[in-house]
This record gives sequence, structure tokens and C-alpha cells, in this order.
Amino acid sequence: MKKQLALSIPILLTASLACAQYPGKPVRLVVPFPAGGPTDIVGRTISQKLSESLGQPVIVDNRAGAGGVIGTEFVAKSPPDGYTILLGTIGGLAVAMSLYPNRGYDTLRDFQAVAQAVTVTNILVVHPSLPARTVKELLSLARARPGTLNYASSGSGTVTHLAGELLNTMAHVKIVHIPFKGGAPALTALMSGEVEMNFENSLIVVPHIKAGRVRAIAVTGAQRSKLMPDLPTIAEGGLPGYNASGWYGFVLPAAVPKEIVSRLANDFNRILRMPDVVERLSGQGAEPVINTPEQFTAFIRTEIDKWTRLVKTANMKAD
Repeated sequence: MKKQLALSIPILLTASLACAQYPGKPVRLVVPFPAGGPTDIVGRTISQKLSESLGQPVIVDNRAGAGGVIGTEFVAKSPPDGYTILLGTIGGLAVAMSLYPNRGYDTLRDFQAVAQAVTVTNILVVHPSLPARTVKELLSLARARPGTLNYASSGSGTVTHLAGELLNTMAHVKIVHIPFKGGAPALTALMSGEVEMNFENSLIVVPHIKAGRVRAIAVTGAQRSKLMPDLPTIAEGGLPGYNASGWYGFVLPAAVPKEIVSRLANDFNRILRMPDVVERLSGQGAEPVINTPEQFTAFIRTEIDKWTRLVKTANMKAD
């Protein structure tokens, strides 16, 4: 026992020294979607402030693919030293637990929650050529043409995929899912007419709605968007009980020392209270969230349970 204790003392001292010196080098923020998309916008907004707070460069690393799973797995397997942070999403952290059985991580086992960043409003938009201007008209069209309408998503398991499958399940329609590798390419496909609709993130779609490139039908959340207050929710538009909201949050590999987790949680929550950050994020449909690592952990658990039920009910598959 004395020998084991003697061996553990240098390890503990090394860990304590590492925490005291943190951060001693640049920090990597992994965004599991392409540059230019909504997750990237949030990540880069906050990374600039985090760099100032830490006194070190914060490098945004876009690792896209598999609805956020590729970037999420990369962070799960990264050294647990606090220098690799994930801006996780509903897809990679919650939905992947049931949708991707062969993923290389377990959210609750392999990560520590640090702080939720934002909740995000998504908007059901269609190509201007589609003859539907309301939820009821869209559902009538889908019932008249089963299996012929399609919708784009930013990848299997993302909220843009979940929103479509929830609509299919609740309205008893069949609109075909077409996955892309992020929100930006999915929106490009919609504007070009390659696909007919999308449940797109308001962070990137509102300017295109205002320019007339796409037509807004309704918002996917339980509340109307502050950006477009006259636009009804899908529930108001004819599908009571419908609610599919997205969120992003910061997590670290599970073995990162608690002192570093606490330091970063305080930094993120302070940044998310800054008036200029709140204004920029809110102005694009992303509402900052302030909570503790424990509260974010509990939230992730409820999201895993909620979306696991939909994955099973809708028999969702990773395309």
C-alpha cells in the first residue's frame, strides 16, 4: 500500500501542476460540421472571446461528417488535458447514441459536460417553386404525392433530420430524407432546386428568406422566432404538439481534471453573458444558455432519452 501511495504522489503532483499552468499553449475547438454553417458561426463567435479569456489562441478545427459523429469521436479519443474542446450538437451527443450503433464513443461515459452554449430556432423552408405556403398546404401536398417530396438535412441524426422525421411520424406522411455534410451545402441544394424543402437553422437561412431565395413556412420550436415573429410554429400551423429545437454545447474528454472543467465552464458562461455576444447570437436565432456542468449533463441525458424514442418509433437509419 505504501509503495502504491508513493507511486501515485508524483502523478497527482504532475496533474496539479498541469492544472495550475493551464492553458500553456493554443487550444483546439472542434466544430463537427463544415465552415460557414450554423455550428461554425456559433463556434467562431465564442472562440474569439475564449482566446482573449485564456490568453492563448483558440483554433477552430472543422471535422465534418456522419451528422457530427466524426468530430465528436475525434474529441472523445483526444488527450484529456483540456486542450481539445468539442462544440457538440444534439446530433453527435444525443441522437447518435441510438442512430449510430457503431460510433466510437459513448456520450455519458466518454465526455464531461462543460456548458451548454445555445438553443437554436430552425425554420421549415421550401423552394419557391413548391406550391405550398402553409403547413396545412404542405401536408396536403405530401399526402397527395407520397414518397415524391424530399427534404435536405445537414446530416443523419442532426436536428434538421430529426425535424423531418418527427413531421413524417406525427403527420403520417412520407417526405424523403436527403442528407448532406452540413447546413451550408444543404441550404445550397435547396436554393438550387436540387431538393424541395429543409428544416434549416435560422443562423444561416433568414437572409435567404428575406432575399426570396427560399420561402418560410413555419418554425420548428415550441415558440415563435424573435427574428420572424409573424411566422407561426409548425404546431400552430396544423400539427399540435410538434417541437424540434436544436442546441449546441461544450464538452471535454471524460478524464480532463475537474479544475480545468470548472475554469472553462466559468469562462464560457461569462462569455455567453457578454452583451455583444448575446446580440450577435440572438440576432441570428441562437439564444445563449447559462448553466452548470451538472445541469448540462442532466439535460443531455433527457435529450438522449427523448430522441432515442423517435429513432425507434420512426425506424430511423443512418443514411
